[in-house]
Amino acid sequence: MRKNVIHLTILTLSAMLFAHCVPAQAQQPTKIPRIGYLTAVALSDYSTRIEAFRQGLREHGYLEGKNIVIEWRSSEGQRERTAALAAELVRLKVDLIVSGGLGATRAAKAATSTIPIVMTRDSDPVGNGFVASLAHPGGNITGLSNLASDLVGKRLELLKEIVPKLFRLAVFGTSTNADDARELREIENTAGALGVKVHYLDILTSKDIDTAFRAAAKARVDAVVMNISGPIALGNRKEIAELAVKNRLPAIYSLREYVEAGGLMNYGADLNDSDRRAAIYVDKILKGAKPGDLPVEQPKKFEFIINLKAAKQINLSIPPNVLVRADKVIR
Repeated sequence: MRKNVIHLTILTLSAMLFAHCVPAQAQQPTKIPRIGYLTAVALSDYSTRIEAFRQGLREHGYLEGKNIVIEWRSSEGQRERTAALAAELVRLKVDLIVSGGLGATRAAKAATSTIPIVMTRDSDPVGNGFVASLAHPGGNITGLSNLASDLVGKRLELLKEIVPKLFRLAVFGTSTNADDARELREIENTAGALGVKVHYLDILTSKDIDTAFRAAAKARVDAVVMNISGPIALGNRKEIAELAVKNRLPAIYSLREYVEAGGLMNYGADLNDSDRRAAIYVDKILKGAKPGDLPVEQPKKFEFIINLKAAKQINLSIPPNVLVRADKVIR
């Protein structure tokens, strides 16, 4: 009888200990994910996209500073620093890196082959060597494409509609950008079909902007396709928009930020939406998905914005059939 009582007591104590241990284990703090956001552009120039990314995170239950930590890194237009910042994020052992642009993705790819990388935008992920295919990326990189090369021809077509007598076109580009040659070919193909002669002007530094506008005026071009890229682009958007107006040149841009800074019009993928959707990839990867198994997404939203204030300043009338197609009109 005594043995039975002792045995029962031991069982009771064991059960009590187990009951206390289980809640204690359940209360162990969960690891807060730490991610990096890397860009070559000044964060202040990316403010609306960063807020769109934060919105996307909130939609998936992530609140910065509470249940997720974000290491923001920008080389502030100094591209040579981007590689060092990517290496810094790797040393911090972040759970993944979100890359804002081609240069950032390339730097992140060079810094790590194991930490997942989510592109917020890239014109040609396959051609740039980031993924094996859009459907099956393989490796540690996935994210979103912005179809930049496919849209430059459409921008020229829109210019032709508002400037019917468009015969000489200036293309402002950045030859050091990997996408530049490919996009220029698309413009030249469209220009050839429309009977338009192309004058290419290379913008490598901010000092080249004023020089390019003087060259465009000297060549007596009728309009401009603004195709410059990288930190030079957004960092000088107000100056570029003002010089286009000053030289009375109708110009079309790829980014809405130019139009908001006083430019005439833009057509392209809605990059704020792309940044918001990048959070979908972040959520999936943090929950265990492998980036190589997540297909690269094409843009789901496009935007065509017209600034009638800029049109009035250069004495340009926007045809009603073009105006009605705009997603937004600034009056």
